[in-house]
Amino acid sequence: MKVLAINSSPLGRKGNTEIILEGFLGGLQEAGAEVEKVYTKELDIGPCLGKLACWIKTPGKCCQQDDMALLLEKLAEADIWVFATPLYWDGVTGPLKNLFDRMLPLLEPNIELFAGHCRHPLRKNVKQGKIVLISTCGFWESDNFEPLVVHIKAICKNIHREFAGALLRPHGAHLKYMIKHDNQANEILKASHAAGVELAKTGQISQHTLVNVSKELLPREEYIKRVNGNFKRLLTN
Repeated sequence: MKVLAINSSPLGRKGNTEIILEGFLGGLQEAGAEVEKVYTKELDIGPCLGKLACWIKTPGKCCQQDDMALLLEKLAEADIWVFATPLYWDGVTGPLKNLFDRMLPLLEPNIELFAGHCRHPLRKNVKQGKIVLISTCGFWESDNFEPLVVHIKAICKNIHREFAGALLRPHGAHLKYMIKHDNQANEILKASHAAGVELAKTGQISQHTLVNVSKELLPREEYIKRVNGNFKRLLTN
């Protein structure tokens, strides 16, 4: 089983999203999956130019000469795609949305009906598989992730992949601090790891495990107090 994980956080390896992603990928690797991880901040990927050369002049190949060419090959071969993004403005980060737009060469230009909807079929060299979403958010409530999850599920339909679940970590602004000082926070890492093991071994992630990734770490009022106090200290230093 090949897994391609894409971390679109502008903080890359230093962000809170990486913490959840690492736990999940560790579980996949423990269960025997072949895992590769890339960071959008380290890639040169320009925006889609809308020329549709990848459909007409050079089928399956973009006219732009950048890192997306190699990434398209990896996407075509992977059984599981993992999209990791912090939640800033109700959706994925800009680099990840840009990457989504550049995935057009994976599809054929003709339109066919799938489950009663117009879709572009996959090219013959592109595997069908699963997509997992991983996201962290600074707000306390889990419902902030709802627009993001709807977006990823829509992408699954368009790219003919199964939505395998979302590891969502709300009130994550103090995640690193809490992991160091609160045993309860370490349960989040264990749940992320368990999710990877489950997906590799059974092909799905249990709802119980997903709930454990998102579980409350501290009351909302206390969280707000901590976050605001931290910003006040940063402003006065």
